[in-house]
Amino acid sequence: MTLNFPVGGVSREGDDTRTALICGSVAYDAIMRFEGRFRDHILPEQIHILNVSFLVPQLRREFGGCAGNIAYNMSLLGDRGVPMATVGRDFGPYRDWLERTGIALDHLRVIDEELTAQAFITTDLDDNQITAFHPGAMQHAHRNAVSAAHGVSLGVVAPDGREGMIEHAAQFVAAGIPFLFDPGQGLPMFDGAALRAFIEQADWVVVNDYEWQVVQHKSGWDEQQVCQRVAALIVTRGAQGSVIHTAGQRIEIPCAPARAVVDPTGCGDAYRAGLLHGLLHGLDWVSAGRVAAVMGAIKIEALGTQNHRATRAQIAARLAQSFGPEAAAAAFGTTGAASVQPPSTQLSTGTD
Repeated sequence: MTLNFPVGGVSREGDDTRTALICGSVAYDAIMRFEGRFRDHILPEQIHILNVSFLVPQLRREFGGCAGNIAYNMSLLGDRGVPMATVGRDFGPYRDWLERTGIALDHLRVIDEELTAQAFITTDLDDNQITAFHPGAMQHAHRNAVSAAHGVSLGVVAPDGREGMIEHAAQFVAAGIPFLFDPGQGLPMFDGAALRAFIEQADWVVVNDYEWQVVQHKSGWDEQQVCQRVAALIVTRGAQGSVIHTAGQRIEIPCAPARAVVDPTGCGDAYRAGLLHGLLHGLDWVSAGRVAAVMGAIKIEALGTQNHRATRAQIAARLAQSFGPEAAAAAFGTTGAASVQPPSTQLSTGTD
């Protein structure tokens, strides 16, 4: 089957082939809230002898990881995101949750001698975050192969085991499957040569504004040089929205209004699910960016990374409220928003 590349992304004939294979982490998140500001406790001139402790009266354990989060948000959009990841012997509660939400488990490999990856995330009052991450079973990500998945329209290489990320990028290229490179928290594992290799192979690159500074510093490539190699470079900027860079074009996407700012954890993954919706359905970049912005707004209104929920009709309504009725029509069609619903979901209560 031949892939077509419309303005914004990739689509194939028939909804049944619109599947994204998401190579990335599936993890438990321990999310802590620091009722202060990191900047008041970290002295820049003493950073070489840093020794700080934060009292965190709030602690929750949630289902997370980039692959799990992106797949969950894609299910809300009515799209099919299939996570490919390695998990540990403690995966049972997370497995139950994914089964209830209708997310495919076909490419989740259990590594019995390891624990599932664990993230320990502390957020301050300015929504800055400090994260410690134990990879556990994620270190065996290379034991999964892209060739094991069928009917894939596009891929994602998200934070995962180092060897797995390298191999999965090469496997997507070998299979002729376009992919989105999302280095995220995996950036420290790669030097400039490795990042340049990823960018050369990828079709799209998405990073936040800090990660973009790191990519530029390590790779030695600026925006123009990256855009010579990929169809789009997407940079998210938190409350300042996002910017989509294509060859000769800079598209500013404002944030969609949030009804409440509750928890920023996982907003980036929700945004990426919106981008993937646009890519799978051949939307232009403005439309794809607006769907991504709305998904980020819906997520930030709930605690945790997979506790929010919305139907396609509700997402379309938020699009119309945020960007006008034409935005909802562009994203879902004039009748599609109401006619296609995601799998039935329940709110997660975590694993406590």
